[in-house]
Amino acid sequence: MNATFNPSSFEIPSADCRLCGTLEVPADARNIIIFSHGLTSNCLSPRDRLVARALFNRGFAVLLPDLTLSGSDHAARCPDDPESICQTAKQLVACIDWLTASAATSGLRIGIFGAGSGAAASMSAAAQRPVDVHAVVSLGGRPDLADHMLSEVQAATLMLAGSKNKDGHYHNRNAGIKMRRKPMLELIHGATHLFREPGKLEHVAYICSLWFKATLPRCA
Repeated sequence: MNATFNPSSFEIPSADCRLCGTLEVPADARNIIIFSHGLTSNCLSPRDRLVARALFNRGFAVLLPDLTLSGSDHAARCPDDPESICQTAKQLVACIDWLTASAATSGLRIGIFGAGSGAAASMSAAAQRPVDVHAVVSLGGRPDLADHMLSEVQAATLMLAGSKNKDGHYHNRNAGIKMRRKPMLELIHGATHLFREPGKLEHVAYICSLWFKATLPRCA
């Protein structure tokens, strides 16, 4: 029987911003997945929450931070703006540091699930915290926007793209070329960019759970 997915609110102290969102840790969790949404989304994204709920039901702890930019910053920037990606990556690093410092979560192995432009921020954060981040999944994302940080990513990386999203294939392959630890690219048959087709997100969640279970090392 599935456990009740009832995430609690959290707030991470930061010198640059007020970072909040939701956290849920199931009993006997060994791993935690941080969700990184795109600039045009937020931590309440139905897509992210569906995947988060599925991972939680498979024993993963899940952290869904609100990575939106505030006020005029949000209005002035577009999702593929390097400054926006850098800022989101900085917030993800703050989440990683908070998890590793907290007694309740310090023993959990960290993976990141990034969607859209959030995938680039995930790659950048993984590159900045190679000891702490062990696995990354990019869903319909633009990991290529992480550019020069890609070669520093040591985490096992899975890139998921819809088979009908030809631009996505191109962007993901370009990112893979720049990575020293080569990623795995898998196409979701019949899916477009947002994976809105019936059953596609559930399939994505299943693949993600297999990837994280295979690539996140067990706690000592």
